[in-house]
Amino acid sequence: MGAATKLTLAVFLISCSSGAILGRSENQICIFFNAYWEKDRTNRSGIEQCDGEKDKRRHCFATWKNNSGSIEIVKQGCWLDHRNCYDKGECIETKASPDVFFCCCEGTKCNERFFYAPVIPPQPTSNPVPPRPPLFNILLYSLVPIMGFAVVVLFSFWMYRHHKLAYPPVLVPTQDPGPPPPSPILGLKPLQLLEIKARGRFGCVWKAQLLNDYVAVKIFPVQDKQSWQNEYEIFTLPGMKHDNILNFLGAEKRGTNIDVELWLITTFHEKGSLSDFLKANVITWNELCHIAESMARGLAYLHEDIPRLKDGHKPAVAHRDFKSKNVLLKNNLTACIGDFGLALRFEAGKSAGDTHGQVGTRRYMAPEVLEGAINFQRDAFLRIDMYSMGLVLWELASRCTAAVGILCCFSLVPHCNFSTPPPASNTSNNRLM
Repeated sequence: MGAATKLTLAVFLISCSSGAILGRSENQICIFFNAYWEKDRTNRSGIEQCDGEKDKRRHCFATWKNNSGSIEIVKQGCWLDHRNCYDKGECIETKASPDVFFCCCEGTKCNERFFYAPVIPPQPTSNPVPPRPPLFNILLYSLVPIMGFAVVVLFSFWMYRHHKLAYPPVLVPTQDPGPPPPSPILGLKPLQLLEIKARGRFGCVWKAQLLNDYVAVKIFPVQDKQSWQNEYEIFTLPGMKHDNILNFLGAEKRGTNIDVELWLITTFHEKGSLSDFLKANVITWNELCHIAESMARGLAYLHEDIPRLKDGHKPAVAHRDFKSKNVLLKNNLTACIGDFGLALRFEAGKSAGDTHGQVGTRRYMAPEVLEGAINFQRDAFLRIDMYSMGLVLWELASRCTAAVGILCCFSLVPHCNFSTPPPASNTSNNRLM
């Protein structure tokens, strides 16, 4: 093979490989179908325009069932930015024998046709390997340098793209992108709201039943979608699965037009918030230590910046509304932290900005926040969380039976008279007003 032929072949291989990487489709439109359109109050079929943040990738999806050879489409539409859907031009399900088939892809109306092609592991063979012909050796020695050069070029391009995505420019949206489309996997499972457990500034929390399990559903009105969007993004950061962080299950958009509701689904904890628990109970010294330790462990993990995780880089996160209402208790009194509607994450190459004003609950705010004297740096926000945690520890101590004196209403200003301890019978029966 001549030198000119080798050079031509190398240029052709590099062009094809680079074109495959650069050819990412900017999906805008997906085929829409909803078998439960009457229940969800949506159209049955049509075309769906995919909305979302401009720096996020958009995909299409399809879910279907195979009932004895008859294909039954369940849902089709837009899908969230997910790395498993990157650079897939066709909608193909590869899992072996799922209950519900699911696939996603990139490209305009790429979910109009969907396929099932399970990946079958190769079978071991005992056949002897045939001898290599001389032509094979010639091609091997000729192509190895060319392929090595192509790999170097592709790796360099991947490193460039990875570095560029790790430090994206800050874009100010010109229009409201709206919430992402609902998760089709949760949409296939019956979710029944049972009773309201709490009401807050941004919505209400329901106890609900999902199949055989109880879950908590936090429902936001559409005017508070910024808080819903922020909490969803914090929950879906890499590394947010932790024993002392509230377990996130999914997000949904329910209803249409003016009846739209934004849902966040999390694990349900029967004991409720630490604030409600302390109103109805006193705690022992061992219980105080266990609650305080697990609460501190969760806040420390939330504040930690962890660069090398399996699913990516976990940035440091400031809660900015840390209080006993936002600390939930498991059945064994282990604390887990929730409500990230005001949380702020600190990513590489981005500044915290200077427009973060007084947010959160005033009685848990640090003095520098109340005075407007905060500097908008990461450490300042994390210290504000630690100040708020100190006030929660005061609440715990004020309801502990190990304290010498009256178990009074817990308060952020110590005002109980501990000079004369009351009789033991009165102490044990005292409750928070």
